[in-house]
Amino acid sequence: MNDFVIITDSNSDLNKELREKYDIADYIRGIIYFPDSDRSELIDLEWSLMTPDEYFSSMKEHKNLYKTAAPTIEEVTTVFEKYLKQGLDILSINISTGLSATVDTCRLVAKDLLEKYPGRKIIVIDTLRYSTSQALVTIDAAKKRLSGATLEETAAYCEEEKTKVHQIGTMDDMFFLAKSGRISNFKAFFGNMIGLNALADINDKGLSEVLARFKGKRDAHKAVIEYIKRTIVNPEEQTIFIAQSLRKEASEQLAKLVKEEIKPKEIIMNDVGMSCGANIGPGLTSVFYKGEKATPGLEKEKAIMEEISASIKK
Repeated sequence: MNDFVIITDSNSDLNKELREKYDIADYIRGIIYFPDSDRSELIDLEWSLMTPDEYFSSMKEHKNLYKTAAPTIEEVTTVFEKYLKQGLDILSINISTGLSATVDTCRLVAKDLLEKYPGRKIIVIDTLRYSTSQALVTIDAAKKRLSGATLEETAAYCEEEKTKVHQIGTMDDMFFLAKSGRISNFKAFFGNMIGLNALADINDKGLSEVLARFKGKRDAHKAVIEYIKRTIVNPEEQTIFIAQSLRKEASEQLAKLVKEEIKPKEIIMNDVGMSCGANIGPGLTSVFYKGEKATPGLEKEKAIMEEISASIKK
C-alpha cells in the first residue's frame, strides 16, 4: 500500500475531474491580481471566479494584464501539513523554476515541516514544465504510483521522464508573447495583422521556444501533425492533451487531425488555467504528449521543424 500522496499546484490546469480520475490528492494555490484594482484571489482550478471564456475574453477585448504570484509559505504549509498529520508522505510536483518561485517555496516549507514531523518524507519535483505539460508529468507520477512504486521510485521516474513531455501548437495572438518579452512589440503587431501562427516547444530548461511561424491555420496544423509524428514515442499507448485559450474551434479541428493521424490511446481536451493563462493570453491551441527527451536548446527539434517548414512553404 502506498503511504504517500501526490500534490501539484495551480499551474498544472488539472481540474477536479482529472484530479479525481488520477487520484491527485490536492494542489497548492498561487495568487492572481486583477487589472486596475486592488483585488487579489487564490487561483481556483475549478474556475469559480469566472469562466475560461470570460477570463480570456476580458484579456482579448481590453488587453487586461492579470498578474500572478507563487503560493505563499502559509498556503504551502497548510496543504502539506494536512497530509503529514495523517501520517502520509508527500510528492509535490510543481511548475518549472524558470517560470515561478513555487519549487523554492515548497522546498523551504518541506525543510521546516520535516523537523516538526520526524520520520515523514517530502520530495519536491521541479518539472521544468508548466500548464498542461506539468499536468502530464503529474499524471505520469500517478500511474507510476498505481503500479506499486514507492515515493522514491516515483520521484526518480518523474525526474527521468519530465523532459520527455513536449508541446506543439499554434499561438495567433502575439500581444501576450510581447508582454512577456518573448518577441518584440513590432513583431507582435505585424504578426497579428497578417495572421501569423507561432509554433513552440518546451526546452530542456523549462521555457518555451518558438520553432516556426506560419500564415494561416491550415499550414500551421500540417506542421503540428508532422512535428508530432517525428517526435512522439508509442502514440498508441499515450494520453494526449489538447489545451486551448479561447480557441475552441481550432482545438477541435486539431483534435480531429490528431485522432486521425496520430491515433493515440486517449485525447483529453482542456482549458489553459488562470495562472499560466495570465502570461499565455488568448489564442493558444496546443498538443501535449511524450517523446524523446528535449535536446539542449531544442537543437534537434529546431532542425526537424526547419525541414517541415521548408516542405510546407515550397
